[in-house]
Amino acid sequence: MNIKKNVLALFVATALYSCKGDSTFPVMDFDETEYDFGTLTEGQKVLKEFTFTNSGKSDLIISNAQGSCGCTIGEFPKEPIKPKEKGVIKVSFNSTGKHGLQEKSVSLYTNTKNRVELLKIHADVIPATNQKNK
Repeated sequence: MNIKKNVLALFVATALYSCKGDSTFPVMDFDETEYDFGTLTEGQKVLKEFTFTNSGKSDLIISNAQGSCGCTIGEFPKEPIKPKEKGVIKVSFNSTGKHGLQEKSVSLYTNTKNRVELLKIHADVIPATNQKNK
C-alpha cells in the first residue's frame, strides 16, 4: 500500500513540476492573426504587418517563416524579442495567376510552447480587365 502512495505522490509531483516549466516559454500575443485583403485585381501585390508582443518570460526566437505557397512570403525579426517587447511579421501576397477566393497562411517556427504559430490571409482575386477597351 505504501508503494502505491509513493508512486502516486511521485506522479503528482512530476505532473506539477512539468506544468510549472510551461511558464518560462516565450508567448507570441498578436493583435490579430488573420486578415482579409478584400477584393484584389489579379496581379496586385499587397502587404500586411502583424504586430505581436512577447508576453512570456524568456526571449522569443523566430527561426523561420514559411508561406503556404510561393505567392505568400513572411518576413520576421532575426534578433530575439525580449519579454514585453513588440515585433512585426510582414506578410506579402502576390495575386498574379490567382483567381477567386484565396486563403493563404504563414507558419512561424519559434521557441514558443506550441513551436509553430500560424498567420492567415484572405482575398477575393478578380481578373484584370483590359483598360484600353474602356
